[in-house]
Amino acid sequence: MKEYVYADNAATTRLSNKAFESMLPYLQNEYGNASQLYSFARSPKKALKEARQVIATCIGAQPSEIYFTSCGTESDNWVINGAVQQHLPIVTSSIEHHAILRPCESAKLSGCSVSLLPVTKEGIVLLSSVKEVVHSSCGLLSVMYANNEIGTIQPIKELATIAHENGWLVHTDAVQAMGHTRINVRELGVDMLSASAHKFNGPKGIGFLYIKEGINWPALIKGGAQENGLRAGTENVASIMGMATALEENVTSVSENEVYLSHLEEILISKLIDSGVLFYRNGAGNHIRGNISLSFPDQSGEAIMHRLDLKGICVSTGSACDSQNTQVSHVLKAIGLDETLAKGTIRISLGKYNTEQDVIRIVQELTRILK
Repeated sequence: MKEYVYADNAATTRLSNKAFESMLPYLQNEYGNASQLYSFARSPKKALKEARQVIATCIGAQPSEIYFTSCGTESDNWVINGAVQQHLPIVTSSIEHHAILRPCESAKLSGCSVSLLPVTKEGIVLLSSVKEVVHSSCGLLSVMYANNEIGTIQPIKELATIAHENGWLVHTDAVQAMGHTRINVRELGVDMLSASAHKFNGPKGIGFLYIKEGINWPALIKGGAQENGLRAGTENVASIMGMATALEENVTSVSENEVYLSHLEEILISKLIDSGVLFYRNGAGNHIRGNISLSFPDQSGEAIMHRLDLKGICVSTGSACDSQNTQVSHVLKAIGLDETLAKGTIRISLGKYNTEQDVIRIVQELTRILK
């Protein structure tokens, strides 16, 4: 079997051993429906309560503010659709994930006011831009915590302050950031936050939405009383346990992981410079560690990706959620990247299971391809 170097952790991550082990009891032994009243349901019901508490503690929230969903995309759609149902104007950024942008397109067709904020060449939303558009009596500001393609971290706390001063609600899509940097919803001042387990070494098909206590938000899925009547559907106890375990594990070691990934980044960039390969790095200094967007002039990012794949190295040309679209991404267009650079862009996203040898191998193969 080919020995792979997996360097696409912004697309998905390996399930941690602890998360896997925490899921097992609820797949074959304690498989009762947590919504039932009989004794066989007590163990999964207790597990749900404990998982909700763990996640809440990890982000500085109350357990009653955590709502389980199937993924980050569902959480984002819930937020945007809720704004539409309440006829709230929506302001978001031009580099959001399509889980925000596509629902916003639908919102516009429904007659909802939607404004897209520009960003700097580093992918940062300027506070002055928000002040210009957030001025009506009430609305929703939704800005991602960290960008999935270039890793840039936004000034969410400052943006939230401006929005709240004008009576607006604030949502942040923290799918790329959760478990990879310290997040406290109280300190950030956000009213809602989306997350997805498979981005922080949890299982696929499970996520959560934080809704601040006191925020009256419409239900997305109706048909049952689960999640306080706001998100119907039988609870996926095994995956919820895996998500809580993975998040707690990552949050506990977040500082250590950030230092380690910064170290791997430095090795990759320095060795790539030493190789003589011409490249440009996208994004800002304040970014999710391990997320490295590189542009190579007059090259094809797709061709580089495929040639690396032949050598057993997994990278991306951008967002895995839109990988079938071979056009220059909306993120690279929004930051004003020259087309000759944009077409030659790949994303290397390192995770805690990557090694120095992985990074060296990536540089070696890139050098062979590009020189």
